Amino acid sequence: MSEEERGPRVVAGVSGSPGSLAALRRAAAEARRGGAELLVVIAWEPPGGDFAHRSALSPLPTATLRLDAGRRLLAALDTAFGDAGPGIPYQGLVVRGTPGRALVETADRADDLLVVGPGCRGRLNRWLFPSVTRYCLAHAACPVLALPPSPLSRELASVHRRIRLRLPLDARELTEKRS
Repeated sequence: MSEEERGPRVVAGVSGSPGSLAALRRAAAEARRGGAELLVVIAWEPPGGDFAHRSALSPLPTATLRLDAGRRLLAALDTAFGDAGPGIPYQGLVVRGTPGRALVETADRADDLLVVGPGCRGRLNRWLFPSVTRYCLAHAACPVLALPPSPLSRELASVHRRIRLRLPLDARELTEKRS
């Protein structure tokens, strides 16, 4: 069967983070709307990378690491959709490699749609964990739908900052509706 006969695909990467679960739900909605197949991708690498894994005294077997990634993929699907599943044809893929590269290599057709979540915010997070979203936007051969961060996540980050800095926090502010 040629690529044209297979039909459109929507590719979503998952890690279990709230942003990736939002991307997964949106990808399922886009696939449903366009009659496309949903590909759910989780990327994995050995702890410390391939070089560290090969040079370790007693590295974990790669089959164990891959199996763990598969379990995290199933857990993400269950968290996002419950027992009913997404309600459309889907396929789960466990891919060895960095998340950005795994997504770009999976969404390799011009008619694919790649859906990515907002990822981590903050300078330290960006320095330690390169942005999967930015990588996908720069390297994808297909359209990329990058979800913005949830307003709720910004509110939560603000609360965490205030707690960490030991600033006063009025819980009534959290329950008031904002206009």
